[in-house]
Amino acid sequence: MAVVIGVRFKEVGKVYYFDPDGQELKKGDAVIVETARGIECGEVAMENREVSDESIVQPLKKLLRLATEEDKKHVAENKLHEKTAFDICNRKIAAHKLEMKLVDVEYTFDNSKILFYFTADGRVDFRELVKDLAGVFRTRIELRQIGVRDEAKMLGGLGICGRPFCCSSFLGGFQPVSIKMAKEQNLSLNPVKISGTCGRLMCCLKYEQASYLDMLRTTPRVGTVVTTPAGKGTVVEQNLLRATVTVQMEKNPDATPQVFSVKEVRPVRGEAPKGKKVEANSTESDRKS
Repeated sequence: MAVVIGVRFKEVGKVYYFDPDGQELKKGDAVIVETARGIECGEVAMENREVSDESIVQPLKKLLRLATEEDKKHVAENKLHEKTAFDICNRKIAAHKLEMKLVDVEYTFDNSKILFYFTADGRVDFRELVKDLAGVFRTRIELRQIGVRDEAKMLGGLGICGRPFCCSSFLGGFQPVSIKMAKEQNLSLNPVKISGTCGRLMCCLKYEQASYLDMLRTTPRVGTVVTTPAGKGTVVEQNLLRATVTVQMEKNPDATPQVFSVKEVRPVRGEAPKGKKVEANSTESDRKS
């Protein structure tokens, strides 16, 4: 076990472990640490705590010092320089006629490097652009191509739910999201309804997936023959959120199907699911539209 602090370098970014070097730090403290990119100023996101050695990426670097007022002033000045660098880079991109979109600019704390983040449909030959920018800023230049999800995280905005993007408000990193999750949650497979502003599947599909998988294990699927308090029948519809199933009764197949709680029905062993699968309850399907 080792005592560490968690430091974040962006407002909503990944948390990295550092050795507090015997100091007791509080959440929100500004600190100066050494990273792979050089000396950086970050914010304490996790106070002193013990973690297992397996969860630490070695070597664990030590805290250099608490950020002084001078350090904080320097960070603020860098923010102003970033806006200027953004405008200059955009003009250079237009001059070189490159098919790329500049998203963000970031100065390292010690001004040893400037990072330019951009998106593009394919590979871009930006070698001449780098030379041009290096001649203007007289420091190391790095152009980094990012994806549309990273762009949404950097720029922020409002999702179709009306709330700020999850990625730009609290998600430290992206998790895999698949169309299978939308199917298992009985959502509309209309890309417009299950895609975020970035054009990729919504991150929130991941949040409830474990609960849906648990409910699917205990809910008879469509076509399953079950016994109910009213007799034997076949499941024609599921409502996972309400924990109910709609059953077409065997004794009166032309009557309106009846709704039962999942606890009231029992699958009939030895009888395979039959019949054509019926679309899931429309109310549940559209709940994230």
